[in-house]
Amino acid sequence: MRRRDVLGLAAVLGLPAPLRANLVGPVAATPEGLREAYEVPDWYRDAKLGLWAHWGPQCAPEAGDWYGRLLYLQDERQAAIHRDQYGHPADHGFIDVISDWRAQAWDPDEIFAAYKDAGAGFLVAMACHHDNLDLFPTPHHAWHSARIGPQRDVVGGWAAAARRLGLPFGVSNHASHAWHWWQTAYGYDTTGPRKGERYDAFRLRTEDGAGTAWEGLDPQVLYTGPRQVPPDGLDSPAAMRAWHDANSGQWVETIPPQGVAFASNWLARQMALVERYEPDFLYQDGYSLPFGDIGVMAAAHFYNRAIARSGTFSGVMSAGFTRDQGTIPNLERKVAEQIEPEPWQAATCIGDWHYNRARFLEKSYVPARDVIWQLADVVSKNGTLLLSIPVRGEGTLDSEERAILGALGTWMAREGEAAIRGSRPWRSFGGEAGGGVRYTRKGATVFALLRAPESGPLVLPELGTGPLGGARVESVERMGGGPVPFVQGTDSLRLDPTGFDADSMVPVLRIEGRGLAG
Repeated sequence: MRRRDVLGLAAVLGLPAPLRANLVGPVAATPEGLREAYEVPDWYRDAKLGLWAHWGPQCAPEAGDWYGRLLYLQDERQAAIHRDQYGHPADHGFIDVISDWRAQAWDPDEIFAAYKDAGAGFLVAMACHHDNLDLFPTPHHAWHSARIGPQRDVVGGWAAAARRLGLPFGVSNHASHAWHWWQTAYGYDTTGPRKGERYDAFRLRTEDGAGTAWEGLDPQVLYTGPRQVPPDGLDSPAAMRAWHDANSGQWVETIPPQGVAFASNWLARQMALVERYEPDFLYQDGYSLPFGDIGVMAAAHFYNRAIARSGTFSGVMSAGFTRDQGTIPNLERKVAEQIEPEPWQAATCIGDWHYNRARFLEKSYVPARDVIWQLADVVSKNGTLLLSIPVRGEGTLDSEERAILGALGTWMAREGEAAIRGSRPWRSFGGEAGGGVRYTRKGATVFALLRAPESGPLVLPELGTGPLGGARVESVERMGGGPVPFVQGTDSLRLDPTGFDADSMVPVLRIEGRGLAG
């Protein structure tokens, strides 16, 4: 779109005049404009590891992912937990979870300091999940954390903490999917003593809030209104689930039917988020930019604000694994299979995205060694790892999470600063020899990151003179250790791993020579 077309669309969408004035800049709000302007700033290329506080009211019950949606599906674990902790969802729904969420022990400086000590190159906080509660005050949405729940500007607290630590700050926005995600709240029990009785979203209106924590607020704004309401007569939890899977469970990026107002309000909230906190990084949860031209406008606005602040193209935005829309490709809980020509991102978590106390009790978090190996795998393929460390409902980290962060920090300080931070992919990402090896490089130095060194000779076929075109390895040293004996042949580099502790965290070899990085 041309400038006047962008402003015209913004006016049609009802975007407030102060926001419309900030929609223009060096990055044109068109798909072509995003693609032509897009570049990956050095700060992100070098950071390699971002740590993410994926925290909001759904963490309050400490019952894991998608609590808000799943509490309204009768056969789900979260539904049983909700009925035990809060009551039947016809009487006490997610509104009550928000009302009771106090975040009373939250100290953003302390948590982000723990993330930084673990080796984070940038810090990220959630700004709004699919539950549609903004974690920052905005004039465009009355349901926000400064008004209800903690009664605090959560994003503002995270942003100030990140900047006191001197690290780039990012936010994640998941709200574009709230309109279909919330339709389970308009359902009902299909069996039992309250069969057929609709849940709270179906009946609640503003006047029902008198004397409650949400007095004066419209529940239909939170729950987004009855857009895909399950029909009467479904006779089993399985039938209800099947109906939602076929309807409200479809993950789409388009403007909802008769939902331009929802999409335009999302844009106003998104722009206010960027202008209030000036994030360096923005994570849009979805397969692509949401809502067509509206999502393109949001991306251009974010990039232009970053350019105005820094004078260069310094903002990083991830939005689905597509390379042609002017954003960082993002893989959720997956990794690339090969070295990608341009930087990409892997987003994952050590447990559930939202805090799940069972992970702590069962000791089922991803262990530190596996986290480090995933980091090595991602970085060797030209990626950056965005890792969520869930925060408890009250606002703290549990002891298992702190142990993982501590082990990660020790490894990053000794091995990661050399082999990870500021590195670039080598000619090969690695292989599975010797239990697994991944390669990175800095200049002419190659680093080999080892998953599980075996007893006996360690054979690395990627470092033979044949695969290297005659290049010669001249020294091998273990980071944090000493020289490692080696023999380079045409087919491989053979090393003596004597002294490697098989239980240690991903050992790293520093390899020097002539022509290695060519």
